[in-house]
Amino acid sequence: MRRFRKAKIVATLGPSSSSREQIEQLFEKGVDVFRLNFSHGLHEEHATSVRILRDIEKKFNRPIAILMDLQGPKLRVGVFNDGKIDLKAGQKFQLDLNPAPGTAERVCLPHPEIFAALKPETDLLLDDGKIRLKILACGPDKTETRVITGGELSNRKGVNVPGVMLPISALTEKDRKDLEFGLGLDVDWVALSFVQKPEDVMEAKRLIKNRAKIIAKLEKPLAIHHLEEIIALADAIMVARGDLGVEMLPEEVPSIQKKIIRACRVAGKPVIVATQMLDSMVHSPAPTRAEASDVATAIYEGVDAVMLSAESASGDYPIEAVAMMNRIITKTEEDPLYRQMLDASRLDPLNTVADAITASARQVAHTLNVPSIVTFSETGSTTLRAARERPESPILALTPNIKTARFLSLVWGVHATLTKNISSFSEMVDTACKKAVSEGFAEVHQQIIITAGVPFGTAGGTNILRVTKIEAEA
Repeated sequence: MRRFRKAKIVATLGPSSSSREQIEQLFEKGVDVFRLNFSHGLHEEHATSVRILRDIEKKFNRPIAILMDLQGPKLRVGVFNDGKIDLKAGQKFQLDLNPAPGTAERVCLPHPEIFAALKPETDLLLDDGKIRLKILACGPDKTETRVITGGELSNRKGVNVPGVMLPISALTEKDRKDLEFGLGLDVDWVALSFVQKPEDVMEAKRLIKNRAKIIAKLEKPLAIHHLEEIIALADAIMVARGDLGVEMLPEEVPSIQKKIIRACRVAGKPVIVATQMLDSMVHSPAPTRAEASDVATAIYEGVDAVMLSAESASGDYPIEAVAMMNRIITKTEEDPLYRQMLDASRLDPLNTVADAITASARQVAHTLNVPSIVTFSETGSTTLRAARERPESPILALTPNIKTARFLSLVWGVHATLTKNISSFSEMVDTACKKAVSEGFAEVHQQIIITAGVPFGTAGGTNILRVTKIEAEA
């Protein structure tokens, strides 16, 4: 099940992809990481998906990463007498704590903590930005607004407050229950929604206690003000363009996406570009040319992964969407311009022995044209450093830790596989050569590069670079 591409595919499971047959097809067509969206579905349904994935993992003898995506706090209006109203530009409209059904003049916003953060002249966006309100006056239990952009508003539509740091945690009571359940299923990644500040990531880390890796979803423009601190605390970053686009102008999103990707690559942290990538494939067997270009643009920028949401979870063509994304990535990476762009954006190694070793490994691999760089790592840190360099040669990651092998499924250019604990240098070389051949990454008489840290089992201690020739077994 070797993938002949460097960037990875994350796909969301849902009603369109819930059976074992469907999930196995998605894996075979190219999915590396499966996302469980805890905004939808019952715990029992997610548990069933995990069991199926672990069975598929055993069948194909390939580590599969499972990502649980927490819902986070969702600000929503209440309900209306008639299910919906029609707001006209210029009219006044009130949001309050009164639980009574709404009318054309008012509706409940059942979030008392929000009112304290609102100020006159602040904008409120409803229904993914389709409706815009301007705050005229506000108090502890209500706010008066004027409709700037009108339209139909129906029950429980979302509310965004752009440019305001809301005094709420990124983790709701539901999230905390979901988190414990997901960690009990031994998920590999936890995606944290509604991140506004570094403290949100720190709170999640205290709860998770190293039982899974953390992905900080950047969907609030305020988070960009703390970008480097959030990247430093998280294990990976997700660029949630759809949500970002609600609270900022559409023309601002591409440059923000590039800024986030660049910062992640500098830090050596995996980065995912998500939402609306092949959106038309929810109901069409083929994407638009613009969507294909959107996916390719992310690949040219060197992202670790691109993600499918509704396309694979609830769309009419989940298998075709994954196959299409696989083809777009593969074709883009075959373009000579792809390698030129990665080389042009290459980062200086950090001032450490470990980073000097991995930067040298990339250069030696290029000079000798070796078919693979083999990394030994208990924690994955050696492999992450190798991926940061974006080498031409694929990275074969050997680890005795199944959790490490699984989380590395998200990382650019990495093919992770399990091996036994290594106790000597000669055993390391012998194992690397055998695995490179058996996994299809090299042939007898070819050279490979090996990076590792000694003493073995020491986290973050990459200090060896070895070029070795694979000899035929006697």
